[in-house]
Amino acid sequence: MGEPELTLSVITADIGGFVGHVSSHPDVLDTAKERLYAAREKGAITDFHVLRCGDDLELIVTHRNGRDSRAFHELVWNILNACEETAESLKLHAAGRGLIKDAFKGNLRHTGPGVAEMEFEERASEPVVILMANKVSTGAWNLPLYRIFADPFNTTGLVMDPSMIEGFSFRVLDTKEESEVTLSAPRDTYYILALIGSIDRYVVTGVSRNNDGEICACASSAKYNMTGDGIAGKCEPSLIIRCQSGFPAVGEAMEAFAFPHLVEGWMQSSYNGPLMPVPFYEANPTRFDGPPRAIAAGFQLSGGRLIGPHDMFDDPSFDPARRTAGEVTDYMRRHGPFKPHRAALSGSKAASGLQVVDKIKDRFKKIE
Repeated sequence: MGEPELTLSVITADIGGFVGHVSSHPDVLDTAKERLYAAREKGAITDFHVLRCGDDLELIVTHRNGRDSRAFHELVWNILNACEETAESLKLHAAGRGLIKDAFKGNLRHTGPGVAEMEFEERASEPVVILMANKVSTGAWNLPLYRIFADPFNTTGLVMDPSMIEGFSFRVLDTKEESEVTLSAPRDTYYILALIGSIDRYVVTGVSRNNDGEICACASSAKYNMTGDGIAGKCEPSLIIRCQSGFPAVGEAMEAFAFPHLVEGWMQSSYNGPLMPVPFYEANPTRFDGPPRAIAAGFQLSGGRLIGPHDMFDDPSFDPARRTAGEVTDYMRRHGPFKPHRAALSGSKAASGLQVVDKIKDRFKKIE
């Protein structure tokens, strides 16, 4: 038997903010690096890289254990708990809220962290772009994924590359019904748009190539985790995109982020705002805890090693997108607590909103 396929895992966790919800403390990142380095020395993983976007910790790991591996997920769970202990010792903001204690049953999913994983056989040249965001909710990747894999005005390879002319299939999660459907573009284009335009309910979690089913992209789809006291754990979504040689080119994948589309998130995950593409060093959301932003890390894989990262948004050609995001931020903020800046009340936001209404419910009078 040959060597198992490569697994690329991206784990996102809200470990504790420095200062407030702005950034991650270097000691937390160092804790993760030390433990991942030890795991690599023992052969438990192939390679790793640690990043952060805002106050979210991002673990990028390659290994041969497969998706949803209990051994790998337990390893990461223990690392995240060690990071949480570091955050608590520094009294970082909301330290200890990113992991739901006693929830781990062999898998990280639904325990607080976000998980994006894919298995594949490494090609002769394997470029990947990993996107991470802060102050956004699930569904933030829907529009760019559609543009990358279904819009020839963004991705000319869809009509120029024989290996892509058959199109791509989208796996769409219905977060309300906890069900999913796979729809194929271009055949099901209008059905895809009918669903994924409702980003608060329908989330694209995976994309595959129609002619052979090869995995092209996957996104984490973690939601709020509720307890009797409110939010216990939350994470922002991450996204993995494989590029070139039968997949969209790196430049086509990046082109989708030249437009700072509106996403839900921002302050307390309760407002809509533009997704600003920023270099690593500008992933510090301070204005009203925002605006929402994304970073993009480019890697070449070589025998499972992560060669990189290259900071994909550290490019002046994205300056117009950043300026537009700033202008849209000004416009949206002037709405204050009014829609469309304030997001619709749903899930955890609905629960907190009802608590406010309950305080004055006795003051309502029935209209005769």
